[in-house]
Amino acid sequence: MTSWEKDKLALQSIRREVFINEQQVPEALEWDEFDNSSLHFICTLENKVIATARLKPDGKIGRMAVLQDYRNLGYGNKLLIFVIQTACDKNINNLYLHAQVSAIPFYEKQGFSVCSDIFYEANIPHREMSKIIC
Repeated sequence: MTSWEKDKLALQSIRREVFINEQQVPEALEWDEFDNSSLHFICTLENKVIATARLKPDGKIGRMAVLQDYRNLGYGNKLLIFVIQTACDKNINNLYLHAQVSAIPFYEKQGFSVCSDIFYEANIPHREMSKIIC
């Protein structure tokens, strides 16, 4: 777990690569006022940052990104489990997220349930998912 202030460059690096470069999310939409008030998470492998996520105080998990070369190897799953455990430790019992439609099965494996119709963020189809923990 880290903060925006402490690891901003590493967090920005992963999010820039995955969201801005790979998924073509406009840069103006990627950085927001919630970065300073959220908990951030970094996954490293051999001293290289390979994934990140953020947890807002209201229980929203977001900005979850794994570098392309490290996807489908279990790192994202381990990161998500750690985010969920951290939320539980901080008494944040109601979690939710905006999952890209292609990532819904990933989140379902950790007990998240779809609770909305499809909507678009940065021209990418999403659905809201939620999970009650603790």
